[in-house]
Amino acid sequence: MSRTLKIYIGILALLFIGIIAIEFSTPQPVNWQRTYNETHKIPYGTFIFYEELETLFPESKIHNINVTPYEYFDDYYSWEDSTYLTSGTYMVIDDYQDLDNTSAQELLDFASFGNDIFISSNNFPDKLKDSLGFNTRNDYSFQGKGELTLTNPTFATDSITIDKGLSNIYFSRIDTLYTAVLGHQKFGESTYANFIETSWGDGNFYIHLQPAAFTNYHLLKKDNQKYASAVMSYLSDDTIYFDSRNKVGKELGNSPLRFILSQPALRWAWYLALITTVLFMIFNAKRRQRIVNVKEPLKNTTVDFTKTIGNLYYETKDHDNLIEKKITYFLEYIRRVYYLDTQLLDDKFIKNLAQKSGKDESDIKKLINQIVYLKAKTNCNESNLLQLNKAIEDFYTT
Repeated sequence: MSRTLKIYIGILALLFIGIIAIEFSTPQPVNWQRTYNETHKIPYGTFIFYEELETLFPESKIHNINVTPYEYFDDYYSWEDSTYLTSGTYMVIDDYQDLDNTSAQELLDFASFGNDIFISSNNFPDKLKDSLGFNTRNDYSFQGKGELTLTNPTFATDSITIDKGLSNIYFSRIDTLYTAVLGHQKFGESTYANFIETSWGDGNFYIHLQPAAFTNYHLLKKDNQKYASAVMSYLSDDTIYFDSRNKVGKELGNSPLRFILSQPALRWAWYLALITTVLFMIFNAKRRQRIVNVKEPLKNTTVDFTKTIGNLYYETKDHDNLIEKKITYFLEYIRRVYYLDTQLLDDKFIKNLAQKSGKDESDIKKLINQIVYLKAKTNCNESNLLQLNKAIEDFYTT
């Protein structure tokens, strides 16, 4: 293992240890997300309220609903005698519950058979508002504390003051013929109705505008649980259908990685994988050599030059000149390779060249006689050039 690789592994190990140390030493920040989820113990969860429902309604069974009211209650509707095969109270607590008009009509039908509907929210479908004859208004400019009270003198001491999570929404219109105001909210010098009861058929709708009053944060402060208990006292002690469908998505969020990020172990494994990938890319980029431009080597043009010159002489038919140069280069080769004097090309020269070159003496004699003949000849032809060239090439290659 190279020294550089050991350094990289050491850095990665230290980084991993540092992440673990930070994770265990850093206190978990408070999650102020408004989930209204009955399984959450964060400030704006409804865990405490949900757990106390059995105490508030000892004779009731609690059923969680994870589908729309229409999907749930329509299965209990008997088309034979036009009645519901179940009874109880439908309950939803959420800032912006997404009841559609179809589900709103189903709740109206369910209430008409003597059942209760409790909704604590800031948003309502038009079908519900038109049918029950109420409307709401939201003054977004409000900031500060709000006092929530109940109109029944029995609950005069159950008023509470809320300093977080409030919205300045209130009833701007109600049908006084069928509606009774059960509670108010006071913001500064202004007091408005925020809790009403509206009869519908043989049942009732209970509309509450401050769902924050039922969250963990406020129920644990002072005696605020008395207010929630007083509000619940208006409901009948029957089966409670608690709407949980709007909180399923909020529990994990909308990210494709919501489950991984919701688990501390998986979350840090994901972060570590990202960090490791980035480090690998950085170090791997340094280890790779930059692209080297390919440089073509200089070409040896000697052969091309020789061919060009040869073609030039051949085209001009200057055979005497070519023969002279052929002989000159051959004799220079003899002098350079065999160290023989080439001024006198006699029998002694032929014998010495045959001994040193190891070639047949008769062949050498023919070549030397041909050279002597051509040197003396004044007008050589192409045939003479070709015969000389063949003889010299045979000497080189044989």
